[in-house]
Amino acid sequence: MDNNYTYAEQVDMLLIYGRCEGNGRASVRAYTAKFPNRRVPNHQTFASIERRLRENGSLKPRNGDRGRIRTVRTAAAEEMILNRVEENPTISTRRIEHELQIPKSTVHCVLKEHLLQPFHVQKVHELLDVDTATRLTFCRLIQNYRNRNIHFCKKILFTDEACFRRSGITNLHNEHVYSDENPHATKVTHFQHEFKINIWAGIINNVIVGPVVMPDQLNGNDYLNFLQQTLPDLLEDLPLIARQNMWFMHDGAPPHFTLAVRQHLHEIFPEHWIGRGNDAPIHWPARSPDLTPCDFFMWGAVKSKVYSSPVNNRQELHRRIFDTFADLKNNAEIMGRIHYNFIRRINLCAEENGGHFQHIL
Repeated sequence: MDNNYTYAEQVDMLLIYGRCEGNGRASVRAYTAKFPNRRVPNHQTFASIERRLRENGSLKPRNGDRGRIRTVRTAAAEEMILNRVEENPTISTRRIEHELQIPKSTVHCVLKEHLLQPFHVQKVHELLDVDTATRLTFCRLIQNYRNRNIHFCKKILFTDEACFRRSGITNLHNEHVYSDENPHATKVTHFQHEFKINIWAGIINNVIVGPVVMPDQLNGNDYLNFLQQTLPDLLEDLPLIARQNMWFMHDGAPPHFTLAVRQHLHEIFPEHWIGRGNDAPIHWPARSPDLTPCDFFMWGAVKSKVYSSPVNNRQELHRRIFDTFADLKNNAEIMGRIHYNFIRRINLCAEENGGHFQHIL
């Protein structure tokens, strides 16, 4: 049975589409009300018929000289494709080809002509039900401090630790080998002999502090020793006024939450630190790597360069890490955007009531 729309049906669609001033969904409602016994078309079918008549001067799809006759390119086929995409916007063109028995090239053409584009899905960190409230409270506090002092955020030393392993980042989706024949290329990802380096680093305003090699299995005593013995020397490179007005920030990792560490921060940064716990002057919200420049900028920038090629030994990994940090410190253009991006993320998170906001960045 032929599922194509008759010329009379297409003319009726054109008349109603014009009456509805080019509004496809309104046209569906008007068409259904006037012709309740007819098949209900997709809202984009109206625009497709109008565009075909305007561009081709005909209600028939134009096959053109494209190597083979497009026998499946009919109004009914277009409508099936559009309906399938509307039902499941994440469906692949290959799946549509398999389900509808329509060539993938035809599916691509239909989607392109209807201005439907494949947008990438944004990965976000999982948030629990209790997280949005604490994230919103944090963002409101930062906004309030900034309202009192426009330069407040430039005073925060954001800190974090990250582990660099031999295996690094593996994303085979973006790795290709161009050749006139399939070279059957492979990449080793699970090694018999592993090595890793645990790195601490911080960012204040547009300045990177560190990096520093930390113990592989960091505990509270190790971290306290770092705060007491190593951090003061690192801060000597900062201007005196920056050290006097500094806020220290770290996340809720277990080594950061020991009683001795919190007591030390109360002594060294009285009322000027951000972390886990109700005794912190500003409570850091759990599961919020999207709100600290260390996570949303620094570690990604460093690791993408460190792992641009395979790492053969621990010494090479160490050299790459420190060389990459040195290059990053000298990149004034990139470093100058960190403060702006942090403020933008705080404002967007507040607008989303503490929820995800990466999809609107």
